[in-house]
Amino acid sequence: MKSLRLVVLIEAALMAAFAIILDLLPSIDLSPSISISFSMVPIFILAFRRGFKASLLAGFVWGVLQVALGNAWIVTPVQMIIEYFIAFTFIGFAGLFVQRIQQSLRSENKTKLYIWIVVATVAGSFARYFWHFIAGFIFFKEYAPEGMSPVLFSLFANGVTMLGSALLCSVVLVPLIATAPRLVRQGVSVGNDQRKAS
Repeated sequence: MKSLRLVVLIEAALMAAFAIILDLLPSIDLSPSISISFSMVPIFILAFRRGFKASLLAGFVWGVLQVALGNAWIVTPVQMIIEYFIAFTFIGFAGLFVQRIQQSLRSENKTKLYIWIVVATVAGSFARYFWHFIAGFIFFKEYAPEGMSPVLFSLFANGVTMLGSALLCSVVLVPLIATAPRLVRQGVSVGNDQRKAS
């Protein structure tokens, strides 16, 4: 049991580091407030493989790394906590669907598997960007166009970012897991799985 916990902790740390690396790649920048990327993919893979707690931890570590490496846009300590520690942690809410995803894998029901992957990805994305939305209208209201409500501006900017990122992550995750289900199959060592990928 202790060895399994250690493996999960190592996987969480590795996925957080992988997310940082993906975050360095160019993103789709529609405006200074709207940036769409697939950097959440490693956290989602962990969520589908290990569940809620492991993916919460990985998201939190990713947020801490963002701050530690100087990649964070910090206005106040409270904003930093909301947008990097809380928001990134909440990506782990995708792990709430781990049983549905694992059941679909075991039954080899690919249609259900892909549906649950998308549902979990949207849930994790929504959970994250809800906190960015809150921080947006509190700490970045000066960026709202003149005459536009800061709440509406934050809802639009973070809503578009959330939907775009969820869509992009889904487009990456579905074919990736379709061709390599061992990435998320429980009880399988990713490097040593000899089973068929279908």
